[in-house]
Amino acid sequence: MFKVFYCVLARDITLAMRRRTDVLTTLFFFIIVVSLFPLGVGSEREQLRMLGPGVVWVAALLASMLALERLFAADYEDGTLEQLLLTGQPLAVLVLAKVVAHWLLTGLPLVLIAPLVAMQYHLSANAVWVMMAALAIGTPVLSLIGAIGAALTLGLRGGGILLSLLILPLYVPVLVYGAGAVAVSAIDIADTEPYLYLLSAFLLGASLLAPLAAAAALRISLE
Repeated sequence: MFKVFYCVLARDITLAMRRRTDVLTTLFFFIIVVSLFPLGVGSEREQLRMLGPGVVWVAALLASMLALERLFAADYEDGTLEQLLLTGQPLAVLVLAKVVAHWLLTGLPLVLIAPLVAMQYHLSANAVWVMMAALAIGTPVLSLIGAIGAALTLGLRGGGILLSLLILPLYVPVLVYGAGAVAVSAIDIADTEPYLYLLSAFLLGASLLAPLAAAAALRISLE
């Protein structure tokens, strides 16, 4: 099972590296969205510090959604997805491998670039560390939830719009607690622990349930 997980993970990462524009598009979109807000609202430090956490999380959420529609689409079009169903391996494990690959390519770069983004909003050192921690915990949840929507809309015309309508309401708790953790860190970093614990609970629950739900949705889409 672990060998199959690793094979699917390595395959998806290798294919993504051959189409680097898809990976870079997500990263550049995040940078552009985050950089436009200071230009639009002005350069007042306190205002930027107040807006920064929410802007960064909304940008990360939208950037994560850019690549969701392609999560299963390429394998569906060339028949690879049907072959994976016939391998006899648990489909949930294969889905989890693809979600991990999606996060490594779209979520992890956002976590690593967060300190540079924070400089535009004059965030403190504590807020930067909390932002990186919250993004590291929260962005995998976005990928896991998004996998369910991507599986449900697989092969549908206009699936991208339907995908957004399905998963955006489910993203709200992650957005609220992720941005809240960064905002609270400006007051007292100890107060961020409940937010991070809740994000960790979301991650644990999504890791256990989302692959099973996405696997069931894929079977329905392929019937």
